[in-house]
Amino acid sequence: MRVVQRLRTLSEAECYARCYGWRGEDSVNVTKVDSHTFRYETFVSGELLRSLFEDRLDAREPEAA
Repeated sequence: MRVVQRLRTLSEAECYARCYGWRGEDSVNVTKVDSHTFRYETFVSGELLRSLFEDRLDAREPEAA
């Protein structure tokens, strides 16, 4: 195993830049979206999807500890 010697501690900003990279621009663009326009038709409601997911979670085998 190779030991790495750090020359100095990194600041929070340097750690963030190493993890997430430089994003370039710091501004945010706000766009208006027409809420009545759907991209595609959905056949399952959010509530039904949540319920089906909970059923699958309940049906799982208990994890080995």
